[in-house]
Amino acid sequence: MLIASGLLALVIGAAFAVLLSSVAELRTSERRARQSEEVLVVANRLERLVVDLETGQRGFIITGRERFLQPWQDARNALPAEARTLERLVTGNPEQGACAHRITQAATSYIRDYSVPLVTTARRDPNAARTVGATDEGRERIDAIRLEFDRFLAAEQGLAAERERRSDVAAQRAVAAAGIGLGGSILLIIVFAGYLARAIVQPVSRAAAMAGRLAGGDLGARMPEDGVGEIGVLERSFNSMASSLEQSRDELAASRARIVAAGDQARRRIERDLHDGTQQRLVSLVLDLRAAEAAVPPERPELRAQLARIADGLTGALEEVRELSRGIHPAILSEGGLGPALKALARRSAVPVELQVNAPARLPEAVEVAAYYVVSEALANAAKHAHASVAQVEAQADDGVLHVSVRDDGVGGAALGGGSGLVGLADRVEAVGGTIQVESPAGHGTRLQIDLPIRGDRPSS
Repeated sequence: MLIASGLLALVIGAAFAVLLSSVAELRTSERRARQSEEVLVVANRLERLVVDLETGQRGFIITGRERFLQPWQDARNALPAEARTLERLVTGNPEQGACAHRITQAATSYIRDYSVPLVTTARRDPNAARTVGATDEGRERIDAIRLEFDRFLAAEQGLAAERERRSDVAAQRAVAAAGIGLGGSILLIIVFAGYLARAIVQPVSRAAAMAGRLAGGDLGARMPEDGVGEIGVLERSFNSMASSLEQSRDELAASRARIVAAGDQARRRIERDLHDGTQQRLVSLVLDLRAAEAAVPPERPELRAQLARIADGLTGALEEVRELSRGIHPAILSEGGLGPALKALARRSAVPVELQVNAPARLPEAVEVAAYYVVSEALANAAKHAHASVAQVEAQADDGVLHVSVRDDGVGGAALGGGSGLVGLADRVEAVGGTIQVESPAGHGTRLQIDLPIRGDRPSS
């Protein structure tokens, strides 16, 4: 910006400097033109005075009448002052000054050495003043003076023409300087505006667009760091901020995934402990009680009945433990995969389920667990909150993504933040990099759609 501003100021300053110089030259030329006009006027007056001298004395010599001497006397009196004025006006020009000095000397000599003596002679002896010699001498003197006047006027007219030409050149230079200054200023302003747009406006617009993408969740957005000065600092700061946010998001996602995985592992361990420990122990106790019941003598019916009640109670407790174990982590999911687990879930559902599964036999463990619990929670909500009469479950793997959809014909109105357990499902789905969508218009049922990326790692057994 400083360089562009300096260039603009330089161009404008140079244009104005040329303009001022041209204006000053125009003023000088105008002053000299007025001086030339004045010189020509004075030279013409001086030449007329010489003519008046010549015609006045000639009229007196021819007629002898004194009235012809009045113009001669006036010209004789005025000529010295006009000659001094002419010499003063051409002081700055040596050649014209010399020519004016010769004219003054010639005119003074004409008056002093010829005209005054001739008039004096004519008064004493008119015939003596009319001689051929006197006439020729006067004519030669007048011709010499006129020749000097012609030279002086021609030179002064040449000077005037040269000054006019210089004035025209100065005017053209001023117009050219003004045009070049205006055009250069406009060009620099356009270039400056383009530079500002490219160096400031566009990077700021990219920064605003990047901020919008970051606000929309695209933390991988970056902007080129090709700006200079403060714009470059802004670009680098935005990219650093985006990198920090992306790193924090990745760390948060990894932490959430580890928490979910740890929870699933704990649930699976609890289920395994219940299945291999508590359930087996209860089964052994039921078998022992049934054996003891069978060994009771017939004469002790009350003891047999008591043992039967205890065995039935243990059997009920065993079923509850099995149900609890399936709720914590279904063993069929770990053993048979998502398809058999969803079929078992559909059979136990309180709402009739139409099930379609088109997926590989085994998927990554995190994907299977997330899909299973989403379907389980959706079916539970369909029965408990939506009062649905039927539910449709579809699971399909396509292009590395598992698409799971659960629809029901219930009352609708479900939302992720509605406290229906969907918030926990969203956390579980997002922990494995998936997305979840809920469409539940009031009175038109609910549709739950999740998309889970299928990574290339081998499923856990």
